Amino acid sequence: MSRRHKSNDSAGEGRETEIRIIGGQYRGSRLAYHGDPVTRPMKHRVREAIFNLIGLEAEGRHALDLFAGTGALGLEALSRGAASALFIERHIPTARVVRENIAHLDVDDECTVLEASAFVWAKRDLPTGKNTPDASRPWLVFVSPPYAFFVDRQQEMLDLVTSVLQHAPPASTMVVEADERFDFSLLPGPVREHRRDDGWDIRTYLPAVVGVWRKE
Repeated sequence: MSRRHKSNDSAGEGRETEIRIIGGQYRGSRLAYHGDPVTRPMKHRVREAIFNLIGLEAEGRHALDLFAGTGALGLEALSRGAASALFIERHIPTARVVRENIAHLDVDDECTVLEASAFVWAKRDLPTGKNTPDASRPWLVFVSPPYAFFVDRQQEMLDLVTSVLQHAPPASTMVVEADERFDFSLLPGPVREHRRDDGWDIRTYLPAVVGVWRKE
């Protein structure tokens, strides 16, 4: 997965320039990343930890990668059996990289790339079902914007997550990646205190902090 971050984000150090699919049908496939400074790939170990955490939950689902970057999260989900993937990326050169990676894996028929702001999509399209997967099967939603968005655009992020959770079909899973500056208790629903509790399952993989919500 790649994410767009300001240069002063805490994750800016140790930039990884090679991105590969970690598991599933396309395991080992290399994804394009042209070194654009507005796109920072998520560390391999964090992406691997996320998919270890959600296990087989990609199987048969619609994947939504709302801040797509290189598209690695949505493509990883397809590799692990997702039925389709919607990539939302407002930065046009980066959206071209998503399309390049889709073509490289030859999964064009399963993918849709939307060159738009995820915030605009959530307000304009999500309530009407336009540019949105149908509700015939659960969704697997990835929300991994620039970390600074959780500070500078916090209310917009909260509104986006709330809207997606409201419209997602039952049994959907949402993965939110932030950093330590964000308080996950601000999101709708409780934060787990114990492993068997309901609510956001929060895991820390510094600099990333990941929250997983499973909708009943």
